[in-house]
Amino acid sequence: MHEILPGIFHWTTHHEKIGADVHSCWLEDADGGVLIDPRVPEEGLDWFQERGKPHDILLTNRHHYRDSGRFADAFGSAVHAHAAGMHEFAKGEKVEPFEFGAALPHGFLAIEVGVLCPEETAFHTVREGGILFLGDSVVRWGEELGFVPEEHIGDDPAAIKRGIRQSLARILDTLELRHLCLAHGAPILDDGAERLRAFVEAD
Repeated sequence: MHEILPGIFHWTTHHEKIGADVHSCWLEDADGGVLIDPRVPEEGLDWFQERGKPHDILLTNRHHYRDSGRFADAFGSAVHAHAAGMHEFAKGEKVEPFEFGAALPHGFLAIEVGVLCPEETAFHTVREGGILFLGDSVVRWGEELGFVPEEHIGDDPAAIKRGIRQSLARILDTLELRHLCLAHGAPILDDGAERLRAFVEAD
């Protein structure tokens, strides 16, 4: 667990099912905290018991349920995902649907990215000058931002990439943003808006 900003933690775990490292975040608040696309960190669930219980979990898409059930069972956390992805949760998972534009618990805004899948969501908070959380729409490959491999991007990769860039450009034009946190890649602090803008405007 690394405190990347005051009260905001990031960690990396290896996702056995996809054979790759994935990234999760925790944002502390007065009532405990909010998890984004969580996997249980190396420190285990006890770390959260000591810091403050997770009261809410936000999923950027239906595929990022990850270890949410373990947190919900341990702490009674409410799990939130976009309504278009509810069909994924057919095995008794308790997930509360939201729509794009919804104001979620503790000041998070759910923003449409779409294109890659109908429920692809970005989350924004005004904390620390503005933080944007992205799921599968952008991946960090080393120091570079990019897309998921084309075999996972759909039948018309070029059109989908254009659509993602258009969605991200709209977000950049309308929201205050300083930091970027990704489900697939290390966070980008301080110059997140500039780095994302360069990616969006790349040929």
